[in-house]
Amino acid sequence: MRDLGVPLPGGRVLDVTDRAVLITGAASGIGHALARTLHRRGAVLGLVDRDETALAAVAEELGDRVHTAVADVADRDGVAAAVTDLARLTGGWDVVVAGAGITPPPATLRALVPEEFDRVVAVNLTGVFNTVRPALENVVARRGYVLVVSSAAAFAPGPGGSPYMITKAGVEQLGRALRLELAPHGTDVGVAYFGFVDTPLARTTLDDDPLGRALAARLPSPLRTRLTADQAARVLADAVARRAGRVLAPAAWQPWALLRGAVNVVADRYLAGDPACHALIRDLESRA
Repeated sequence: MRDLGVPLPGGRVLDVTDRAVLITGAASGIGHALARTLHRRGAVLGLVDRDETALAAVAEELGDRVHTAVADVADRDGVAAAVTDLARLTGGWDVVVAGAGITPPPATLRALVPEEFDRVVAVNLTGVFNTVRPALENVVARRGYVLVVSSAAAFAPGPGGSPYMITKAGVEQLGRALRLELAPHGTDVGVAYFGFVDTPLARTTLDDDPLGRALAARLPSPLRTRLTADQAARVLADAVARRAGRVLAPAAWQPWALLRGAVNVVADRYLAGDPACHALIRDLESRA
């Protein structure tokens, strides 16, 4: 499955055997699958999630070389304590993967509950900063690697999901800025972009919600292809091994990503005048 993503390699190869890897959002979805994948490749894992029961189950499943801490990435002090405590058990950090995230129910900004917007920003964007910041000195000392998980939503328009889009665009810029800032220290930073990944969170939004299904259906069929969580995890694990500066999957999103300046001008204009899109927005607003 190594052709799923489109990588731009960073430089030196990173063998994770006996290397310490921090993963947030590790109790479910892509994070859980990534923990399995990297554990099979020999990594020593520090896993963070707010779901204590699910996190304990992951630790029991994987067995040795796994350390866990319960924390919400939106809680700056709590996640900093978790990162620091786990580092004492792993001996430090070679790799950090900031993967925790949430998807809000479809809604327009006009109708969105402000507290819901705040929560998405706190987890998806501020949570990445909260995760990466306390681990940086370790990673820089080891000339390691940081991988932040963005999304194709960072550059593709879509009504009804703006908090998610906003935060993932922010994560992209955080990763790009950090890449430049850590380059003088021999430390690489990557940004991962995914289209649709078949996780419980995604199914709640795209399958269980009729408006979510309708919004997704507006995309061309190649862009609606879903990766499994295991496929997405392999993309991330291979990005770590290559110290990739950028990885995107499925590959069908690559033309849009590369040509986003031109494509988005056309897409925004089309959607702004599309009666079917107008009807979806009215349906979203009627929920309020």
